[in-house]
Amino acid sequence: MNFTSSRRRFTQAAVVGLTLTGLLSACGGSDSGGDAKSSGPVTLPFWGWANGQEAVVKAFNAAHKDVQLKYTKVTDQLTMQKQLTNAVKAGNAPCLVQNTAEYVTSWVSQGALADITQYVGSDKDKFNAGSWASAEVQGKMYGVPTSSAPNFTIYRTDIFQKYGLKAPTTWDEFIAAGKELKKHGVKITNYAGEDPSTLEVLAMQAGAHWYAIDGNSWKVDFQDEGTLKAAKVIQEIIDNDLNSKLSFADYAAVQRNYDNGGTATRQISTWQMAGMVQNFTKSFGKWALSPWPTFTGEAAKTPAGTNLTGSVTLVTKGCAHQEQAAEAALWMSTNPGAVKTMASPETGNGVMPALKDSDTYVGDAISEKLLGPNYEPAQKTVTDSLNTVTTDWIYGPDWTAMFTEMQNGWAKVVNKEEKVTDLLAHMQQWTVDDLKSRGISVKG
Repeated sequence: MNFTSSRRRFTQAAVVGLTLTGLLSACGGSDSGGDAKSSGPVTLPFWGWANGQEAVVKAFNAAHKDVQLKYTKVTDQLTMQKQLTNAVKAGNAPCLVQNTAEYVTSWVSQGALADITQYVGSDKDKFNAGSWASAEVQGKMYGVPTSSAPNFTIYRTDIFQKYGLKAPTTWDEFIAAGKELKKHGVKITNYAGEDPSTLEVLAMQAGAHWYAIDGNSWKVDFQDEGTLKAAKVIQEIIDNDLNSKLSFADYAAVQRNYDNGGTATRQISTWQMAGMVQNFTKSFGKWALSPWPTFTGEAAKTPAGTNLTGSVTLVTKGCAHQEQAAEAALWMSTNPGAVKTMASPETGNGVMPALKDSDTYVGDAISEKLLGPNYEPAQKTVTDSLNTVTTDWIYGPDWTAMFTEMQNGWAKVVNKEEKVTDLLAHMQQWTVDDLKSRGISVKG
């Protein structure tokens, strides 16, 4: 994905608001399903996509005789949603599933997840409050948080210096820099046609609220002031051809483009740096970090992030060994060796841990090889971004379906077949209709 997910202080409103009755679905309901007893070793199927998980699973299995993890690597998080949907319908979902915060409410509303509060609730103090909330709905825990996600800009210092540019501090400066780079055949960013998270994170940063709680109903608004402010920035970038249009379906091609200097910046989190480290050959030491651009005249505000980070390890409702699954998820998120493996962009996914002391892992989560002389100042940029994150974004109960629908329209936006505002108008009506079709009370 182009952008990122989750945070040091997650969306608290999502947790508080969802305690209202009937907001998830007309049917819904969630019981723990119990825990089957076994006289022999328990094997827990575990699906995930993050680099480093296989090493963590190997370490877990070596340390446990009575419980073993059987790991299956899925292509990416969007593929995960499709495969998990099929597995839930077929009744053969794995016990443990890597996922991201924005999908938890959707899976709970479908009755796919187990309430594991009784197994993990006492460990709450080990995690930062925001990350803990990412696995919580209606006061119940459905998984264990694995990461949080500082967000920032990474840019090519040699290209910016060559053309007399400084790292943009505002979106206006970002657009101006993009226009200058365009003169020299360089794009300032990449908008993948399948990835509308670009729109999501800018709307989030601008104070938008696509979903909100209004009494005992959901309120939907894809056309509020913040969203339109974000749309204006994106539209100007697209209209002026300042963006590459490389699909992440060809991940290697995207990375070559950055490495070769075809695109000069990315708004990312620590985990995406791992892909750069693993695929680059030419530009090591030529990258630096700067804060996420702000809207002109506004204080620093980092979006809480989107898919792929702010990860959680979920326990499915059909798992026959929910207690063991919950304990395995806790081990993977708290064992020092496992946490360090996942934090490193060399051995893992470069993710910031969900733990209270995650600041101490900043040096591990960013790459000195990639940043070279800019490695030390980059650590402050990462730490600062954890303290300016938005905290009032709510993911709706049909987020998975909504995001899929938005993907279709986003491709048209990137290809200049329609405007961002056209897509937003469509998503407003579509989301209201979709929630109503699920028997969910909605206003919008």
